Amino acid sequence: MDSNTAPLGPSCPQPPLAPQPQARSRLNATASLEQERSEGLRAPGPQASPGPGVRDTVAPAEPQAQRTRSGERADCTGPTRGDMEIPFEEVLERAKAGDPKAQTEVGKHYLQLASDTDEELNSCTAVDWLILAAKQGRREAVKLLRRCLADRKGITSENEREVRQLSSETDLERAVRKAALVMYWKLNPKKKKQVAVAELLENVGQVNEQAKNYIALDDFVEITKKYAKGVIPSSLFLQDDEDDDELAGKSPEDLPLRLKVVKYPLHAIMEIKEYLIDVASRAGMHWLSTIIPTHHINALIFFFIISNLTIDFFAFFIPLVIFYLSFISMVICTLKVFQDSKAWENFRTLTDLLLRFEPNLDVEQAEVNFGWNHLEPYAHFLLSVFFVIFSFPIASKDCIPCSELAVITGFFTVTSYLSLSTHAEPYTRRALATEVTAGLLSLLPSMPLDWPYLKVLGQTFLTVPVGHLVVLNVSVPCMLYIYLLYLFFRMAQLRNFKGTYCYLVPYLVCFMWCELSVVILLESTGLGLLRASIGYCLFLFALPILVAGLALVGVLQFARWFVSLELTKIAVTMAVCSVPLLLRWWTKASFSVVGMVKSLTRSSMVKLILVWLTAIVLFCWFYVYRSEGMKVYNSTLTWQQYGALCGPRAWKETNMARTQILCSHLEGHRVTWTGRFKYVRVTDIDNSAESAINMLPFFIGDWMRCLYGEAYPTCRPGNTSTAEEELCRLKLLAKHPCHIKKFDRYKFEITVGMPFSSGTDGSRSREEDDVTKDIVLRASSEFKSVLLSLRQGSLIEFSTILEGRLGSKWPVFELKAISCLNCMAQLSPARRHVKIEHDWRSTVHGAIKFAFDFFFFPFLSAA
Repeated sequence: MDSNTAPLGPSCPQPPLAPQPQARSRLNATASLEQERSEGLRAPGPQASPGPGVRDTVAPAEPQAQRTRSGERADCTGPTRGDMEIPFEEVLERAKAGDPKAQTEVGKHYLQLASDTDEELNSCTAVDWLILAAKQGRREAVKLLRRCLADRKGITSENEREVRQLSSETDLERAVRKAALVMYWKLNPKKKKQVAVAELLENVGQVNEQAKNYIALDDFVEITKKYAKGVIPSSLFLQDDEDDDELAGKSPEDLPLRLKVVKYPLHAIMEIKEYLIDVASRAGMHWLSTIIPTHHINALIFFFIISNLTIDFFAFFIPLVIFYLSFISMVICTLKVFQDSKAWENFRTLTDLLLRFEPNLDVEQAEVNFGWNHLEPYAHFLLSVFFVIFSFPIASKDCIPCSELAVITGFFTVTSYLSLSTHAEPYTRRALATEVTAGLLSLLPSMPLDWPYLKVLGQTFLTVPVGHLVVLNVSVPCMLYIYLLYLFFRMAQLRNFKGTYCYLVPYLVCFMWCELSVVILLESTGLGLLRASIGYCLFLFALPILVAGLALVGVLQFARWFVSLELTKIAVTMAVCSVPLLLRWWTKASFSVVGMVKSLTRSSMVKLILVWLTAIVLFCWFYVYRSEGMKVYNSTLTWQQYGALCGPRAWKETNMARTQILCSHLEGHRVTWTGRFKYVRVTDIDNSAESAINMLPFFIGDWMRCLYGEAYPTCRPGNTSTAEEELCRLKLLAKHPCHIKKFDRYKFEITVGMPFSSGTDGSRSREEDDVTKDIVLRASSEFKSVLLSLRQGSLIEFSTILEGRLGSKWPVFELKAISCLNCMAQLSPARRHVKIEHDWRSTVHGAIKFAFDFFFFPFLSAA
């Protein structure tokens, strides 16, 4: 049969002239196709039905198709069988039977004919065939339709709308369309144009008898159950048709190098890059390991850092770690919420498509179940907010870029609002407007501008105490906040209070970001906000230069900070010694920027962050609880009373063991006593730097001592400093030319005796000078300056807590504070030396107050 021209279709325009005889024969040959194709344009169902002796549209290829697959070509003659060409008549018959692949081949055939003769007529016919194939989910047909739409080939007023609809369909819609066709025609074996729902359900059991690739009765029930729960059934998504059947189903790793470069060039380039980096880093690691003892250096640095960590460092570092980790967790959870909003759109598309086959499905219940099953990122987000608001008031604001974070929180406020469902849009729009207005009015009193009439709107007119802990604020923002709570209730009331987790919980993401932006704005400056806004705009247009500039500025600021702390040398050493660690990490970890961005939406990372944050907070809470529980007030117990109850006189009356048992009731008393300083001795010297350097070779150790330490001074007649004179005498006796004693940390023990009573003749009784009444005080290195200035017999006032061996000889207590009462000013500082102790109770109270105000201000505030 000759097939150089197309049959006239309903959507094709009539040619201006009468057809030639050759064209007339072609029209007669294809006239029988006209009515069927016209029906196919209206309803593609019957054409897709697998009739007797005809291959199914999505079933596995029959043996004949398998034999011809390797020889198929996309030319105008259609596919070939082995070395022989398949006649176009056979391809046309398959297309008429509903084979989407054959329909695509026929469409391609007429597109090629359109380039030679009768362009308008052949293009129109090709588009009609491609529409039939695209309706059955053929990806290649969709691509050709998009090309025809762009070139305006075969597009008429009758088919333009349908072509645009099919060209704009997503992969999800195309997959669901194919799945629905397969399911419908398998459940309708008699190929009826209309079939009852009961008959569809009766035919489910017959599907499993034909092939295992189809849905069985149990599978269909499971799919229905999952759909009722709001979960998209994975079995409804079939594999898309590949352009090249030989490569169908193969991943890039399974392809040969030639095809991988041609079909997946980006993947091949990334693989080559990773291979080159792996080879280079391994070679560099081997070279470094041969000249530098990396294991020893890394171990020394680790032990040096650990040994120098203090409570002050943890009090500074842990709140910052909690804040930044929880803020990152908030960002990741928000990205996950955005991803779920896209899944919600796909779910709505799925329900809209499947409603065409069963209008009685409870879509509303399915949507409710979908929202219930996707609450996990919202729970993680709210938990992250909890950590942020408790750590922000404790963390040092000098290490938090408040202006930049304020811009970020404002951005996420807007984007999270745009991702909300439109069903509760009237309430969410008013809630956001109310919240923003209340926040701006609350910021007015702190504005530097002199606007007295405008600032009145943000001031509190009246405060009403509600109990001992809460205060009610009467103000304009308070009224707006009450209205906001009413809108929350209205959102939760939708769908019989199922709107709590369908609409209210998603809106809380926007609410938290907005509240956090208001709080961070209070810590920001106008110049900082301007800098942050311009910086983020430049970030979009000058990313490479901006990244390099930010990195350079960060390095310079980091260097200035270390210079101010006199730790430049240590920083340089740590940077050099960390190079092998970075190289080893790079060789073992296949780093990918795209993979890192994709992993941010995974809940596993969020769960890991939240678990670590919970562990850190619980550990710190137990420490604070224990420290606060041990705090006591100053006791009225005097040293004389303690000596009478727990001293030598009590030992003589009974025995020491009984006295110790009795005196254990006094444990925990904080006392401030006056005594005579007898002597002080060093019980321990800790120098982790010295211990680390001693493990190095001799010449390296001496070089590092001189690099980080100080050289012994030379004895000269002009040396007036006592310390230099003492050190110069040790120069000849020392083993090394330099020392690092500035890193020493000392522990002291002070022996204090009871003060003498002022007698009339000035004599001392033997009992007053009894050494068994002396007590021993343990002191840390922070008391070094005052202890070295004391002389024997100095009268001191000290504070300590009674604990340990009460009632025994020479009980040992920890020194909390000390001052000298009769020392000369040049020997000891006049101020009182107190052991630094954090007021954890007020810190926790401030964090709780901040958290309460975060949620309820300006309506309520903590007293």
